[in-house]
Amino acid sequence: MEAKSLNGVMTFAPTSRQELMKYAFDHHKIMVAVNAEKILHATDDSRALINRNLGYPDGIGAVWALQKKGAKNVVKIPGCELWLDMVSHYYKTKSFYLVGGKQEIIEDTVAKLNADFKGITICNYRNGYVKTEAEELALIEDIKKHNPDVVFVAMGSPKQENVMERIQKSHQAVYQGLGGSFDVYTGHVKRAPEWWVKNNMEWTYRLLSQPSRIKRQIHLVRFFVNLHLNRY
Repeated sequence: MEAKSLNGVMTFAPTSRQELMKYAFDHHKIMVAVNAEKILHATDDSRALINRNLGYPDGIGAVWALQKKGAKNVVKIPGCELWLDMVSHYYKTKSFYLVGGKQEIIEDTVAKLNADFKGITICNYRNGYVKTEAEELALIEDIKKHNPDVVFVAMGSPKQENVMERIQKSHQAVYQGLGGSFDVYTGHVKRAPEWWVKNNMEWTYRLLSQPSRIKRQIHLVRFFVNLHLNRY
């Protein structure tokens, strides 16, 4: 699977979700979502963090940038869908450990996964409020003890990626950072309707739903101008 440098952010260009998942399992990777914002606002630290791991095109901006670099068959893979693809493909043969969200959210997530995927092996779980070094060390020890194949961490970026890297030093597995995906899965946060998602206009729906995001979305205009001028 090829990767391209987008403003110094090495981003893989999978041609299918199956290809990305297989690569992650074959190489015990930490999967990091890459979108227009992460490309536009890349710093030395954020580049290094993504480049050590498996950056994949979570948003249409990253897809367009990869296509401009010659990756013609690349597909967009939203992280909030990818983790459920992983569960769907591997829940009969792999085990899972979940970290993130409020206690209510993580409990609802585990209950819904058990209902949606009969027989799934969820080794253990905990909320995302890991505030002290002692709590993080206890989490690492618990993950080592339960030996999961897949660890999902929903804390927001870059905190979740930093935590996953520290855990991975003690336990080799496939890791994915999920941001607010547990909230979406359990219905606590509403995702854009299917039409908006399919037509690559999810960001527009978010803006219409939350006008306060306008300052954040203005940066996307800069990204597309830079992309058009071949600055990536």
